[in-house]
Amino acid sequence: MASKKSIKTPPKLFNETQNLIRSISQNLDGDFLAYWISSNSRIIGDDTIPFYEVCKNKNRKNTLYLYVKSDGGSGEASLRIVNLLRKFYKNIVALVPLDCASAATMLVLGADSIKMGPLAYLSAIDTSITHDLSPVDKDNDRVSVSQNELVRVINLWNSNKQVSDINPYADIYKYIHPLVIGSVDRVTSLSIKLTTDILSYHMRDLKKAEKISNALNSNYPSHSYPITIKEAKKIGLNVDELEAGLNNKLLELNELYSEMAQLAYTDFDELNYHDNEILKIVEGLDLKIFYQKDKDWHYRSEERRWVSLNDNSSWRKMVKRAKAIEETNFYVR
Repeated sequence: MASKKSIKTPPKLFNETQNLIRSISQNLDGDFLAYWISSNSRIIGDDTIPFYEVCKNKNRKNTLYLYVKSDGGSGEASLRIVNLLRKFYKNIVALVPLDCASAATMLVLGADSIKMGPLAYLSAIDTSITHDLSPVDKDNDRVSVSQNELVRVINLWNSNKQVSDINPYADIYKYIHPLVIGSVDRVTSLSIKLTTDILSYHMRDLKKAEKISNALNSNYPSHSYPITIKEAKKIGLNVDELEAGLNNKLLELNELYSEMAQLAYTDFDELNYHDNEILKIVEGLDLKIFYQKDKDWHYRSEERRWVSLNDNSSWRKMVKRAKAIEETNFYVR
């Protein structure tokens, strides 16, 4: 099928992003590093290796300015990234012009200070999981379950129960497997510990770190509740306004990354298509590493789900050699 139809390929925009990063770096007293993730992807442990590749051979300054844009992902991965960056840099300043939610919030908590633009927000870190035994939605996909949702169901039952009502778990178990409930409780405890550990890289007052961790985990009615700069200061984070000129340049960089991450579907027929989307980018001066899908999808009608075929998705590395730009596979396993 692919031979009959040209595959859509998104732009890499190496020169455009490098020129902008060079312009940004000229006005900073440290190194600049961008970590940008599409809304169709998430932070995972493998992302630590591209960070190492960007940082390992640099003539480093003492301070890192880390631009983060992500909807979230793995808290364990955020801890690994913070631990790695702390091996290279004495001070870290997080630059947040846009969304920086969930595990991305955890990540920027590892910075000595956070600078937020007018469009920026952090979020709560109460953990939701998609378990192998989770309920399925109308498309037969597993849905996430959060501790906050489960607690609210129990609280509603307790506030409205009648004398004849039995334990609510008998009904809850009809929809949510008990192992899922146990796993959600476990990862909630994990998210508090992860956040406290991340804050401890620069915060000596562990009681304050635990207070912030508990607030982020339990004080908000929604996992996606937007924590703006005013609220971030209220819970004790070291945050400040992002300078307007720098904020505008970071928004320009976001536009370029968004163009790179445009949907790149090539439809063959109603049951088959190819996906070539760029999902995440780690970029510093003279080096860009990005993860790109490269696989076919087929819809199995009898199972009501899409399955992938011919998966060649991989990290890619772009670097300028003399006058040419070299692009190679960057293997992470």
